[in-house]
Amino acid sequence: MLLSLIIPTYGRETVLCETIASVLQQNYSHYEVLVIDQTSTHTPDTQAYLETLAAAQKIRWFRLNWASLPGARNYGVRRALGEIILFLDDDVLLPQGFLEAHAQNYTNPQIGAVAGRVFDRLKLADAIPGLQIEYLPPEAMDAGIAWYHIDLVHTVKPQQVITARGCNMSFRRSLFYDHGIWFDERFKGSAVREESDFCLHIRQTGLKIWYDPAAHLVHLGEETGGCHDVSTRSLQYQITFYHNHFLMALKNLTLWQGLRLAAKLFDCHVLGHPPCYKSGSPLKIITRGLFYAVGFGSAVGTLIKSLSHNGQVYSQGDRALKNS
Repeated sequence: MLLSLIIPTYGRETVLCETIASVLQQNYSHYEVLVIDQTSTHTPDTQAYLETLAAAQKIRWFRLNWASLPGARNYGVRRALGEIILFLDDDVLLPQGFLEAHAQNYTNPQIGAVAGRVFDRLKLADAIPGLQIEYLPPEAMDAGIAWYHIDLVHTVKPQQVITARGCNMSFRRSLFYDHGIWFDERFKGSAVREESDFCLHIRQTGLKIWYDPAAHLVHLGEETGGCHDVSTRSLQYQITFYHNHFLMALKNLTLWQGLRLAAKLFDCHVLGHPPCYKSGSPLKIITRGLFYAVGFGSAVGTLIKSLSHNGQVYSQGDRALKNS
């Protein structure tokens, strides 16, 4: 079974090289690595490293002049040769056996996607020592509030889940070509929730998203670059964070589910209540509330614009170029 590993990258140097080196050390023999590079100019060391690997045919290196995580993922899928498409961030470290752990799940024809376990380096210090979750609560399968109950760090038993983490997820190729599910390029900025939007569409196929804790990796969680086309500390990021949550809700959820998500989003990210633990400063709450409101309006505006244009601008341009 050929696995196509797709690594979108933006503004990363040393950590990108470390990620690729970690991938190339895997002992699973049947895979290819596609680096979808949205960085305009690399440092000389990174440039030389990528050129060397590409010349040796250890990676397939694609240079793009735009930055969009869902766009880069779609671009990679259209060039992938594998039966299984595995997406990684450009700041991860893989243990031996990682690829096998993903691949072995696809012997079950009912599984359409695999969600791997993610250890976030920057959050490990905040983890609860010894915490182990055998089975996620029913709320973790409720599309309105699942995002605050699904824990892909401490859960230790394989089980069906509603979504995957974007830095460690794989899919059958057929989801794209037979079922017509692609990443929505209207998700902006860091593209948070774009993978959730994709996974929610899998429910329509009857296939399962299967969580396998054996398919684990370490996510280094660099502050900038990678899948971001804006800094996480910027005004634009704050607005697109809410835009993407509301866009996912407006596209996929019932009115009741959407209201519950909006309420939880406000309680956690605006008011700062657990599990977000944000500052309770009145000024910061008001500021976050403004971002929340602007993000909602922006998501509505995105859908209105989509009445005349579906927003898949990168894919449309790519398909036109490939067909010319």
